[in-house]
Amino acid sequence: MNAEIIAVGSELLLGQIANTNAQFISEHLATLGINVYFHTVCGDNRNRLRDTIRHAEERSDLLIFTGGLGPTKDDLTKETVAECLDRKLVTDPDAMNSIMAYFKETGREMTPNNRKQALVIEGSRVLPNRQGMAPGMVAEKDGRMYVLMPGVPSEMKPMFLEFAASHLALSSKEHIESRVLRFFGIGESALETKIIDLIDNQSNPTIAPLAKEGEVTLRLTARHRRRESAIQMLDRVEKQIDERTGGYLYGYGEESLAEHVFRLLKKKGKTIAFAESLTGGMAAEWMTGFSGASSVLNGGIVCYTNEVKAHVLGIPQTLLHSAGAVSAECAKQMASSVRNLCASDIGVGFTGVAGPEKSEGKDVGTVYIGIADQDGSESYLYKLAGSRRMIRIRSVKTGYDLVRRHLLKLPLIERL
Repeated sequence: MNAEIIAVGSELLLGQIANTNAQFISEHLATLGINVYFHTVCGDNRNRLRDTIRHAEERSDLLIFTGGLGPTKDDLTKETVAECLDRKLVTDPDAMNSIMAYFKETGREMTPNNRKQALVIEGSRVLPNRQGMAPGMVAEKDGRMYVLMPGVPSEMKPMFLEFAASHLALSSKEHIESRVLRFFGIGESALETKIIDLIDNQSNPTIAPLAKEGEVTLRLTARHRRRESAIQMLDRVEKQIDERTGGYLYGYGEESLAEHVFRLLKKKGKTIAFAESLTGGMAAEWMTGFSGASSVLNGGIVCYTNEVKAHVLGIPQTLLHSAGAVSAECAKQMASSVRNLCASDIGVGFTGVAGPEKSEGKDVGTVYIGIADQDGSESYLYKLAGSRRMIRIRSVKTGYDLVRRHLLKLPLIERL
């Protein structure tokens, strides 16, 4: 079954609101084994909507509409769909009773145009609206299905999950399973090169790369009549990818690198502390975003000036004058000092140049990250690109990746 999602509303075209409904519906249709090939947005115009429906009918057998079911004149979705299906609009008694009860309970006057919200396409299956007044509906004709739902997300989402999804599931003959693999430390082009033959020969499962803020993800999607078989197909492809990419694969789904390290620290019973110059407390802030962070995060120090580095962390003034604050020696000392001060198993130090100007004669994007444990300390040099914000974010992610590799005994990477 091939679906097209049609959002109706001039406010979408004007950029006044974002079309989050389409994203929500597409995500859930994928789990039902329904392909979504087109997202369409149409303004509140009967002729343009009629043309949109005709085009959609030529390429899709499931048309899902959001918006245009309200009481005003510009709410014309069901009227236009009914016209295209050559059907009448009839009043649904349950919807009308619900609307009347709402106005009675709230003590508001019910204007005549509110009766319009109780109209449904003749012969359709009505989808109750528990969060609002206008019901949804499912109509069928010539082997094609038309699903109409409200445009307000707080009404549409419950209606889809409670009523529409189960109806659509009966029409789907395949299961679609997706899995997102998350990578850090390798660029999108380098990752693609390692698996280019898998991508070129893909059919089922499919492999879709995506780069985002210094990371790369691969979305694997498999389809099969049996869910278990689809999962097995994903397992096989993931194994092939992992064999070629080594330690760059760190997690799945929406799990961030910080969350992954948080879970690793808990699993291994280790604690951590951060000394942060250019990152300004960002690394510690990310860790405190997880419930139970106190079990692994002992503390952190924002040491933005040389005075704080010297007087709080105890970094020798001679080191700061000879090697500089932006140096391998300083990063190592920061990691060791914060580890000792916070009595943690692991210490991490961040120092570098976030920009927009050079510092200590070093280029923007020059970053040193130190890591220390009971066996000693080491530092790594990175050349990071991007805006000041992106350099700081990439510095923190790189620090977390160093900790991940340290905990898993993977080779630590120095990128020059």
